[in-house]
Amino acid sequence: MGSKSHTAIDLFSGAGGLSLGLRWAGFEVRAAVDNDSAAVDTYRKNLGKHILKSSIEKCSAAKLLKQARLEEGECTLLAGGPPCQGFSVQRRGSDSDERNNLVRAFLARVLSIKPRFFLMENVPGLMSKRGRVFFEYVRQSAEKANYRCHVAKLNAADFEVPQIRQRVFLVGERRDGGKTYFRFPSPALQPETWKTVRQAIGDLPSPPEDGSPHHLLHNHYREARLSKTNLERIACVPEGGGREHLPVRLQLPCHVNNQDHRHLDVYGRLAWKKPSVTLTARFDSFTRGRFGHPVENRSITLREGARIQSFPDDFEFLGNREEVARQIGNAVPPLLGKHLGIAIIDALVQRSENHPSLEQSEHHQVLLFELPS
Repeated sequence: MGSKSHTAIDLFSGAGGLSLGLRWAGFEVRAAVDNDSAAVDTYRKNLGKHILKSSIEKCSAAKLLKQARLEEGECTLLAGGPPCQGFSVQRRGSDSDERNNLVRAFLARVLSIKPRFFLMENVPGLMSKRGRVFFEYVRQSAEKANYRCHVAKLNAADFEVPQIRQRVFLVGERRDGGKTYFRFPSPALQPETWKTVRQAIGDLPSPPEDGSPHHLLHNHYREARLSKTNLERIACVPEGGGREHLPVRLQLPCHVNNQDHRHLDVYGRLAWKKPSVTLTARFDSFTRGRFGHPVENRSITLREGARIQSFPDDFEFLGNREEVARQIGNAVPPLLGKHLGIAIIDALVQRSENHPSLEQSEHHQVLLFELPS
């Protein structure tokens, strides 16, 4: 039998952004699973040995409960962000993507482990035509299994993360006693007070010119792949600018011939006084988006990306440059995870203190509405 602490299991954990945020909120993350070797190495180094290297399909509910030292129904929170490429609005091609079946696998673990809460994170595309069938499958199946589902699209910038990052969160709350209490956290910041790129990385020293690692900062080194042409390109782009500032001779033919080309942010720089754009799994490359340093002629470093995702400097990422960029870009920002974790714990506190449930509040509102004037 497990203790009565707030326990969590993190599926598709990656390097551990959500696990770290939940730990900050007061959770004890007892088990995690991911099939990416480099991400698992990073997680183990920074968060502990409770992570299993496995695909979700090969990691049964029984195995997860054993790893977490919990019985069915005891886990406070089962969380996870099934890989989102199949739902991404940037993706082209067929709606069929085998990665989407991982959403079904996630739900199957929920129904077997029976946590008090589950949390599923995904790109806004989950709510689009491409992903809606999977979203409705999870929601309807969870409702039939005695969960109330709460859904919101949150912007990480509202929760102290220096980055515009929209993600959909589905929180399922077990209807113990027919009552539920969860509410999504209110924004901690308003647009006029969002954290900026300067606040995130402005104090960092410039990485060594020769591309070697910084002697004091983990993962802080220059991209070695910038060609002479790309160096010329980035020198032409002002702070906050993009490919529209490039002279015709330095533009790609597809951009010259189609000014409305969908990749408007490529060859762009971040702006000091604004939050970052959404970091992707390839934010380490100036050619892949608005990932140039605001004033220096280089891409942002992996450490700068980690700062923008709200990871602390003592969190060291393992793997090669591409592997680390993927770990950082795919992570749930820890600060956003913290706010969500606190909201879940707050719902548990309200239950323990016998506050009015959502159902009682809704019933009261209906009665007020029906009273004659």
